[in-house]
Amino acid sequence: MVSFVTFRKLATSFPEVDEASHFENHAFRVKKKIFVTLNEKENRCCVKLSPVDQSAFCTFDLDVIFPVPNKWGKQGWTLINLKKVKKEMLLDALTTAYIEVAPEKLAKPYIEARENL
Repeated sequence: MVSFVTFRKLATSFPEVDEASHFENHAFRVKKKIFVTLNEKENRCCVKLSPVDQSAFCTFDLDVIFPVPNKWGKQGWTLINLKKVKKEMLLDALTTAYIEVAPEKLAKPYIEARENL
């Protein structure tokens, strides 16, 4: 289980991220683009992934990570159950979402770090 405190620390650990309300959720943005939202009532977050990345993450366990069941899901929006996800997988999904929406200059160090693994 990932606590809300840990989630916020991870989500705001990326450069130039800010948190703001987004309807009934908390949105984490980079350069005004949302890469993840937090729904405390449902104890889950929703990350913006590419369809390819979404497909890869969702092969793990659909009780933990799964597409939003509507048109948003077809655009890569993916739900993560914070009660069941491991911190390492959450960080990987957050990093992938950050890379997906951040400007190239901000995303580049994360892309390069993955290439060097």
